[in-house]
Amino acid sequence: MQLGMVGLGRMGANIVRRLLRSGHACVVYDRDPEPGRQLAAEGAFAAAELRDVVAAMERPRHIWVMLPAGQVTETTLRELSEMLDADDVLIDGGNSFYKDDIRRARELSAKGLHYVDIGTSGGVWGLERGYCMMIGGDKAVVDRLDPIFAALAPGLGDIPRTPARDGRDGRAERGYIHAGPSGAGHFVKMVHNGIEYGLMQAYAEGFEILKHANAAELPPEQRFDLDLADVAEVWRRGSVISSWLLDLTAMALARDPKLESFEGYVQDSGEGRWTINAAIEEAVPATVLSAALYARFRSRQEHSFADKMLSAMRKGFGGHQEPTKI
Repeated sequence: MQLGMVGLGRMGANIVRRLLRSGHACVVYDRDPEPGRQLAAEGAFAAAELRDVVAAMERPRHIWVMLPAGQVTETTLRELSEMLDADDVLIDGGNSFYKDDIRRARELSAKGLHYVDIGTSGGVWGLERGYCMMIGGDKAVVDRLDPIFAALAPGLGDIPRTPARDGRDGRAERGYIHAGPSGAGHFVKMVHNGIEYGLMQAYAEGFEILKHANAAELPPEQRFDLDLADVAEVWRRGSVISSWLLDLTAMALARDPKLESFEGYVQDSGEGRWTINAAIEEAVPATVLSAALYARFRSRQEHSFADKMLSAMRKGFGGHQEPTKI
């Protein structure tokens, strides 16, 4: 199957590579020509301009935009929509706001175009591990794109199968779902990222407690000089709190036990705020997720070991870098 990819950053380029490895054809474009040249050497067709992406593709076209949420995505989708033909498909695989998806789908439908929103999780590890995808859009269009999703998804792997799933949609076990109509994909991914904030904050606070277990304020017999790298490692092995985030924590501590290479300035990328807004609209209490978001705000004023731990995890799964000047 042929796919156009606009935006060749950390995830866009590796999505293309994973598709090429599965035998799919890719037409790629980025304002920076270098990642396109690299992918051309690996078998993709690198377009020089956005209009060249459209010209190089067979109809019906399927073009995936992988850009930061906000105006750059909005502008790119609008420009592409003016170049496409009826029955072509535009895909937003970034972290856009789900209400924007609902509006875009309505606007593009009036032009005879289809719109698919994909909440994409996997970060810089997706090339090898695969991408977990939460997809919103018309069922017929999502089904048409299934070969692309199947190639990108992790597959069954070695994860034990969940009991009592007989008769349910097998795509979820392979790492992707059709969550519902337009906006549903990004809505599920939004909540996913809100939960991620909470999980990361719990690990960060727990490791800060461990780090200060030898504080001078404690009675001598209650002081413990703990090896945090070993604690993280042992918790990975059969513990009820084992997870990929804990794997990344163990890796960070093994390399840098005091996390001296991190300042502890922790950005929030928007989805955490949107999750809290959704909770307010639904009158759902979200105390843990709210506190985790506020902790990120506080990290920009003072930096604790817990903040460094959060920053280390963000770099581990997404390649996020701290600002050069804080």
